[in-house]
Amino acid sequence: MAPKNGTVQEKKFFSKELNEEMTLLVYLPSNYSPLYKYHVIIAQDGHDYFRLGRIGRQVEELLSKREIDRSIIIGVPYKDVDERRKTYHPEGSKFSAYKRFIAHELVPFADDEYPTYHVGYGRTLIGDSLGATISLMTALDYPNMFGNIIMQSPYVDKHVLEAVKQSDNIEHLSIYHQIGTKETDVHTTDGNILDFTEPNRELKQLLEKKLSDYEYEPFEGDHKWTYWQPLITPALKKML
Repeated sequence: MAPKNGTVQEKKFFSKELNEEMTLLVYLPSNYSPLYKYHVIIAQDGHDYFRLGRIGRQVEELLSKREIDRSIIIGVPYKDVDERRKTYHPEGSKFSAYKRFIAHELVPFADDEYPTYHVGYGRTLIGDSLGATISLMTALDYPNMFGNIIMQSPYVDKHVLEAVKQSDNIEHLSIYHQIGTKETDVHTTDGNILDFTEPNRELKQLLEKKLSDYEYEPFEGDHKWTYWQPLITPALKKML
């Protein structure tokens, strides 16, 4: 029997950290009930994860097979490419404010609105490319608030590597790290062409020394949703 469809709610609230109204997409599974507790999956690039990643359908399928714990998804869409870079890139003008928004505003919102686990292991951050970068960097800043991170082809630069080197008390984090073997010439949104593979290998070497629960999954492919989409299910099974 095919899994049923859940519902997507659009929620708006004003972020003091970012000084703007934020729109959230909240996926509640078909068997959602306020009588149960739920893990929270926070997805950067929210629209992309719902439309291109089909994350709602994948969660529903896993729930129907009882392969993951009860979970809801909160997607955070970006307004445009320039705004995405400002908030997700380590040198972006809103990078620090966005991390505070996730920790100080989005998490309390989720905990107030839905029956969630109010602990780190009950929260998973997921993102692709720069969305993976901001997910990791947020968890490094708030290691007790977020227990699980799924990184799909993260952008890695000197800021990311240094942040991991300087991080303390992160050994309890669970990280699932995916990168394509053909991501050697990635065309970025600012017009550059970058090699993602070597910086990700450097990140791997740092993380595997720091964490007890770390999985590195190279895949045959490049920097596209064609490859990320089917890799969401195994990542969720691992983390949830």
